[in-house]
Amino acid sequence: MTRSDVIVIGAGVIGLSAAIAAQARGLTVVVVEREEPAAGASAGNAGAFAFTDILPLASPGILKKAPKWLLDPLGPLSVPPAYALQIAPWMFRFWRACQPSRVAQSTAAQTRLMDLSKAELEPFLAQTDTLSMLRKDGNLQVYESDAEFRASLPGWEVRRNHGIEFRHVKAEEMAALQPGLAARFILGTFTPGWYSIADPKLYTLALAQHFRSRGGVIETAEISALRAISGGVEAVATNGKVRQAGKAVLAAGAFSHRVARTLGERIPLETERGYNTTLPADAFDLRTQITFGGHGFVVSKLSTGIRVGGAVELGGLALPANFRRSEAMLQKARAFLTGLKPEGGVQWMGFRPSLPDSLPAIGRARATPDVIYAFGHGHLGLTQSAGTARLVADLLTGQDPAIDIAPFSPQRF
Repeated sequence: MTRSDVIVIGAGVIGLSAAIAAQARGLTVVVVEREEPAAGASAGNAGAFAFTDILPLASPGILKKAPKWLLDPLGPLSVPPAYALQIAPWMFRFWRACQPSRVAQSTAAQTRLMDLSKAELEPFLAQTDTLSMLRKDGNLQVYESDAEFRASLPGWEVRRNHGIEFRHVKAEEMAALQPGLAARFILGTFTPGWYSIADPKLYTLALAQHFRSRGGVIETAEISALRAISGGVEAVATNGKVRQAGKAVLAAGAFSHRVARTLGERIPLETERGYNTTLPADAFDLRTQITFGGHGFVVSKLSTGIRVGGAVELGGLALPANFRRSEAMLQKARAFLTGLKPEGGVQWMGFRPSLPDSLPAIGRARATPDVIYAFGHGHLGLTQSAGTARLVADLLTGQDPAIDIAPFSPQRF
């Protein structure tokens, strides 16, 4: 049996970034993916490196908005009735994570991971020959009322204290930044340092190509179990094939908790089902990414088209997709952006792996130090991929992690 130094489970942006970082440290790495590289959430996200999003989703602000949002089955936040009972324990943990003292702790941890990820990003892109895919076109968050704008100010003050550059703008400057915005949006906040990638799927596929070009192997199989063995780890696939390695990295996104359970750990990972529609590139003259925060979605310009998507549907892995959610966001975008052409779009739904406190699980398994977890990044997988890869590589090679990873402990629940 051929044995590698590391087996990485998952070929999304987190798994491939970690595999490349491990490879760069001189380790032999095999990646195992249940479908193909970039088959999951890494393909259909908004393409943003949202380093300014240091505030966790679990916060008092979301608790104020949630009751209104939940009344709209096609709104920014929904729980399908068929899944409500199953997700209740996760929702209780989410509610507890919204307490102010815990939000402060989560914000501090999130900020450290964002800073690391931003510092690691451009060197990582240069290393993987993908630096040309990076864009710095900014982000414009828009508001429909003074009350909505004022409600956002505490969050912006937290960002100001961290040195994040932004400016509040009125309708005239918004029109200069992004022509075609509907008159209903009277105020906005522009973040000029907002980064994005040309296309998240093409980027993830480029990482796969780079990994292979350096001798890395990507195999197709669904890993159903991990076992600690003498001197390493054994990964068991659903087809019965067994692979051995000195260490394993579990980065299987929304499916990760199933594998972790075989090591005796019950990690409360849930699935935020995200929806979008990608329109042809000429659908609108988009100058910057636009966040319609009051409606829970964004519009992003990719090299492959205009992507309209976002929102949160807490619906697990098994329920059928409800593409009426994509259609509802597209209808709103058509009303919000004068001249948007809604024809010719491609719909998508993907699984964002989310933990109740909005922080990922990064750290060693309880059962064995030879298994490292790297999942649960929610909306921020692309954003935190380079930083997570650095931390995983540190753990794999016995170095002190670049930042304190205690807040991300998989055992914190």
